[in-house]
Amino acid sequence: MPADLRDEAGFESADLALLAAVTVMWGSSFLLIDIGVDHLAPEVVALLRLAFGAATLAVVPAARRGVPRVAWPGIAVLGVTWMAVPFVLFGVAQRSIDSSLAGMLNAAAPLFTALVAALVARQLPSRRRAAGLVIGIAGVLAIGWPSLHDAEATAAGAALVVLATALYGVAFNVAAPLQRRHGALPVIWRAQLIALALVTPVGLAAAPESNFEWSSLAAVAVLGCLGTAVAYVAFTTLAGRVGSTRASVTIYLLPAVAIVLGAVFRDETIAVISLAGTVLVTVGAYVTSRRERA
Repeated sequence: MPADLRDEAGFESADLALLAAVTVMWGSSFLLIDIGVDHLAPEVVALLRLAFGAATLAVVPAARRGVPRVAWPGIAVLGVTWMAVPFVLFGVAQRSIDSSLAGMLNAAAPLFTALVAALVARQLPSRRRAAGLVIGIAGVLAIGWPSLHDAEATAAGAALVVLATALYGVAFNVAAPLQRRHGALPVIWRAQLIALALVTPVGLAAAPESNFEWSSLAAVAVLGCLGTAVAYVAFTTLAGRVGSTRASVTIYLLPAVAIVLGAVFRDETIAVISLAGTVLVTVGAYVTSRRERA
């Protein structure tokens, strides 16, 4: 797994557009998961979102472009660490914690990404980048602090989200070099197919625990087509352009989206400290994503 090769690249207009699109689509995914698990088992939510996502990308000819056999082990790692296991973990966790809290915990992904990248490169992040990470995490904690009191959070649910986030740290580092060599569409589509094959047995086994409701099905359909197909391709493209560690600062912006949507659609609480945390998150993302000077 190669180290981040794009640490010196700056964010261009196209990179910022990709970042904004991913922020909206992934930021809303926590609400969509919450609506999905209202009536569907978490394993069924994971199965359906993968099915919708793979079907969406299947209609794009570029996604069906061949990749060399040597790329398949990395693609399989993506299918496991970025999709199959985290999708199930988030669904199970969000039966006991609010969507806003899940979004806050998910924002730790840049820390795990930087840690994995540092282990691979055998080099610690620069002081400026480390400071940006610390500022961003401080903002994440400020955003999620009210949720820790208001949500019916359980230690087990929070631990499942942290585990899923740690797996994202591995996946982000694998995704960047694969995208640069083979393109985002072929890589993501094949990773989804692998994840779909892995989740299908557990999804079918959990199907009797589900009750059909159009609201949950519609939420999972949007989650699959946008959050699991379009957003993954956009993020992988961004990671290929600017590197995995700095692309992962996208995750810093998700809690703000998750908290606002949770308040509007699920009556979750927003506090002044959460708004202050959003400012810290933005500052941390900016500091971390700035160009390194020689």
